[in-house]
Amino acid sequence: MTSEFERRTASGWGMLVALSVATLAYGYPVFRVVNALKDAAPGVIPTAALWGLAGCVLMLGVLITLWEGFFTLQPNEAAVLLLFGAYKGTVRSAGFHWANPFYHKTKISLRIRNFNTEKLKVNDQRGNPTEIAAVVVWRVQNTAQATFEVDDYKNYVHIQSEAALRHLASRYPYDTQVDGELSLRGAMDEVSRALQQELQERLGKAGVIVEEARLSHLAYAPEIAGAMLRRQQAEAIVAARFRIVEGAVGMVEIALERLQEKKTIQLDDERKAAMVSNLLVVLCGEQAAQPVVNAGTLYS
Repeated sequence: MTSEFERRTASGWGMLVALSVATLAYGYPVFRVVNALKDAAPGVIPTAALWGLAGCVLMLGVLITLWEGFFTLQPNEAAVLLLFGAYKGTVRSAGFHWANPFYHKTKISLRIRNFNTEKLKVNDQRGNPTEIAAVVVWRVQNTAQATFEVDDYKNYVHIQSEAALRHLASRYPYDTQVDGELSLRGAMDEVSRALQQELQERLGKAGVIVEEARLSHLAYAPEIAGAMLRRQQAEAIVAARFRIVEGAVGMVEIALERLQEKKTIQLDDERKAAMVSNLLVVLCGEQAAQPVVNAGTLYS
């Protein structure tokens, strides 16, 4: 695995001044060679002028090559330097730089990026077809790994994000009524943290750090959406009824205990059963009960 290390370069402004002076000075030997050719006899090229011409051509090639060493970097941008296939370091400081003109400079953005995955159809833990998508926020941390460990780090991030999302969806049910059980719909924060952790494990080898990952879309597949909605409604009704009955039984128990403690009225087992029945009807009924006023004696 390639490790990144920082490479220092020369100031672009200093080299700009130096090369500008050298380029202007290049005009003097060119001027001398031209004058020597003018003074020579027709059809005859002096040896000194010939060597001077060769030197001028060589100097021109050197100057052109040196001018190729300039490059600029914006904030949050880096340049990976290669010399004939060998990694020579990474330049991270923004500004105007000059480096060996034979370096191949590959610029990489260090800015935070985000993308929204496509809506994927996957099966949840219970086998129900589900549509799911996520937003992934990431940035390049290690430029050497991003350049040399994977072929195309951007495509790698996209493909691995979809693979991690598919795997995550298969680990949780879409929804649950069981206390303490995590689900895709009921535990968004926990699921998002699990997705971020799995993505970091997958993308770390490409020099990428995952800043955030969250579900952006979650729904049952259209072919079962209606049936699952009815099932959810039925489960919610059953759960609500259970809570209502549980609370009503508690209230009846408290009422009987209070009557017995305060000795407000003495009831035999048959009257207690009738009272419990009436209270449960009142407390558990969907509609308000219509009371019947007993104007007679306590016992008929």
